[in-house]
Amino acid sequence: MIIFITGGLCLICAVILVVYHHFRTRRILYRMQHMLDAAMEGNFQESIFDESLYSAMESRLAKYLGASEVSARKTAEEKDRIKTMIADISHQTKTPLANILLYTELLQEREQTVESRENLELLGNQAQKLQFLIDSLVRLSRLETGILVLQPTKTAVFRLLDEAERQFGSQAREKGLYLHVFAEEARDIFASFDRKWTSEALGNIIDNAIKYTEQGGITVKAKPYQLFVCIEVSDTGRGIAEEEQAKIFGRFYRSPEVADQAGVGIGLYLAREILKQESGYIKVSSKEGKGTVFSMYLPVD
Repeated sequence: MIIFITGGLCLICAVILVVYHHFRTRRILYRMQHMLDAAMEGNFQESIFDESLYSAMESRLAKYLGASEVSARKTAEEKDRIKTMIADISHQTKTPLANILLYTELLQEREQTVESRENLELLGNQAQKLQFLIDSLVRLSRLETGILVLQPTKTAVFRLLDEAERQFGSQAREKGLYLHVFAEEARDIFASFDRKWTSEALGNIIDNAIKYTEQGGITVKAKPYQLFVCIEVSDTGRGIAEEEQAKIFGRFYRSPEVADQAGVGIGLYLAREILKQESGYIKVSSKEGKGTVFSMYLPVD
């Protein structure tokens, strides 16, 4: 009988301990949840000052939030400095470059020796390259620092493809290439993207395709999927070596194979950053000597 009574008491004590531990744990979790909610709302303050573990946790969280606030303030200040610097660069270089191009054109209209005309043509080309580089760096810096914010909206992909065809059709024909853009087939295909910036991303890819394709041409088409719309840009160019395919999206990266071609290595990096900010992504598939396919994935919603 005594054994049964003792066993029953032990069982009751065990149940009481389990229940106590359960409620104590719930209380701690509730206090932690309240603490984190206050931290997310920005009004967290230490409320307990003793030797308990909870007080130590509050103290550490307060220090972390303080450090985070300082870091955020420094980041904002740095962004403001970069914004000012970008504006200064853009302003200070715009007028001198425009003047150089203007005076170069005026000199080209005059009678020149063959050597002088060649030098003026080289001067004009280099000035245009410098202007393109500065403009690209300014756009890239604004995008990376969050100065420019993309605003994706549900838009017909047809508009994107039609604009690309009109922009690059003559450039391809001048090089003796075809540019097949299946814009009409994309009239009923919609995706969420910032039209201006996505047009620039697609333009960078098509421009590269024209630049590095010597014969044949470029095909652009859209493929709808459940979550994304894929815009494929395929060319019949020289292709990209497998070991370089992971590098081509790096900032300022240029393959030794195309070192003789004009370019600064920003286009693909900028295209990737634009798609990333739209919750999309870009892929490449290529074989040397058999052309390249760039696939831009734009979210449906």
